Amino acid sequence: MGISNWDWEVGQKTVVESLSPKQGHGWQEEPYVSYDGETLAAVVQVDEGEFSVRINDGIWENTFEKIWGLRFSPDNRLTALCQQDMEWALAVDGELLGETTDYVWNAKFSQDGSVIACMYKGMERYGVAVNGEPWPELFENVNQYTLTKDGAHTAGVAQVESLGQADIEGFKKGIFTVVVDGKRWPGKYLNVWTPTFSKDGRKVAAQVRTSVHNYTIAVDDVPWTDTFNQVWEPVFHPSGQYVVAPVRVAGKWGVAKDGGLTWRNRYIQCLNLQFSEDGENLWAIVATSYGQFTACRNDAAWGETFPVVTDLVVAPSGDRAAILANEDNANFQIVVDGTAWSNTYDMAWPAVFSPDSRNVAALVEKGGRYIILVNGKPFERDFDRAWPPIFSEDGTKVLIRALENNSYVRIVADVAQF
Repeated sequence: MGISNWDWEVGQKTVVESLSPKQGHGWQEEPYVSYDGETLAAVVQVDEGEFSVRINDGIWENTFEKIWGLRFSPDNRLTALCQQDMEWALAVDGELLGETTDYVWNAKFSQDGSVIACMYKGMERYGVAVNGEPWPELFENVNQYTLTKDGAHTAGVAQVESLGQADIEGFKKGIFTVVVDGKRWPGKYLNVWTPTFSKDGRKVAAQVRTSVHNYTIAVDDVPWTDTFNQVWEPVFHPSGQYVVAPVRVAGKWGVAKDGGLTWRNRYIQCLNLQFSEDGENLWAIVATSYGQFTACRNDAAWGETFPVVTDLVVAPSGDRAAILANEDNANFQIVVDGTAWSNTYDMAWPAVFSPDSRNVAALVEKGGRYIILVNGKPFERDFDRAWPPIFSEDGTKVLIRALENNSYVRIVADVAQF
């Protein structure tokens, strides 16, 4: 059910009256809530060595030896990593997805939630499972896997050559490559990082280390001709026609396009490249000097800088962005379009733009209280705990999911209330 079909009637609903463990439950872990705000879930102990999941005031019918990693999918199904008979599988709404195996972890979802992937270990070999089906070939080591937005393709970094202790010469010959849907690239590299798909899922780019001191980007197993002191994660233009990546040349960072510099190397740091949906704007986090970080659009950095910057979020329109700024992991600020909102906080979560890009919301925490902000202004009350806000499809309402007075409440507020 899409976001437009959620309940957007303004007002408050108490979804769970009491968060206290239900009668007979030994203990209850921290709660998680669905994106639509209609469901609260928590792992509970129902007997000695026996666990299940509480769903609002009900419970999963099945029980397991161990449960962890609760996560809701975008279509509001609940997933969990579950152990049964000393083996693991991903459970969806209480039912195991696929066969049990040595271990599974790191669930990821397609944009609509219809496809669920996870890391998979079987017989001391590693790969990725999609909707419970593992890759046809497993490997000695797999990490940094990714899933396309439509869920049609997966990719990861795999070790394809065994290496003995202190086998430096063997390492120099290359032992890593990219695996796409279980099929490996023929090329081998000293290291590989962050496989990235094109928007249509037909191409893959990754950071590669081609020799001890040389780094570059490989696209479908073809490395750029130019090599660099260092590179970061590549990004495809939305059209798929070319790839950009942050690169370090002569001690300074810039951005390369298919190997040639398109942003000259003038930054102390440059990372987290993001294209706007139309491809007209390229954003990044940059450091213009030591300890002076900010956001940058098309090689033009914002004027105000901060000691630490994370979580760049680009608005749907592509011409606005927000970042989180902090100082020594304290005094967090929400910065939108280069200007920081007035207050500082003990913690902050990434900003959320409305679909029309006009409004910005954020979850922050101060003094142990959770606050929902819209355009820098707080909701009328704070909470014991809350989850990041979600805008309605037309951008006029905000969904607040929060705990207060040992209850879980779902609130729909008009943006005009802030």
